[in-house]
Amino acid sequence: MTENRKPPAIGANRAMLHHISLPVRDVSRSVAFYRDVLGLPQIDRPNFPFQGAWFALGTEQQLHLIQDEGSTFRDGKGLDGRDIHLAIRVGSYRDALAHLIDAGYRKNGTPGVDEFRCMTVVPRATAGFPQIYLMDPDRNIIEINANRLDADDEELSRLLDP
Repeated sequence: MTENRKPPAIGANRAMLHHISLPVRDVSRSVAFYRDVLGLPQIDRPNFPFQGAWFALGTEQQLHLIQDEGSTFRDGKGLDGRDIHLAIRVGSYRDALAHLIDAGYRKNGTPGVDEFRCMTVVPRATAGFPQIYLMDPDRNIIEINANRLDADDEELSRLLDP
């Protein structure tokens, strides 16, 4: 007698996120952002017939940047954490915030700050974990978050309003 077993659903089949692909217009400019600003380690990429770059996200996940004529971009849109975004979990919210400030990022709405150097800082987000939102050079939204808030109000004020 043949057993009629249904295969497990994708979620029940040890599913995990492998990679995220983001469209970019200029691979070199985007590599500089993800490598130099966010500090992601660049990893080897197969020799595809189109431009791109790969980065490691943690131990198992990857970020793939793809330059292609037919890509879809968020043209004309500003920083909006409710739009499509990639979220990166870090060990220390305070350290991530300090790193971005050292890299020239400032709170959204700070006079004279270019929109690509502003960030929305939400230390006590409704989601239950602290968040920072910023844009890459192609307006892709990046969320940086941590498991817990590791800075008090005084330290946050000192960082954000020097």
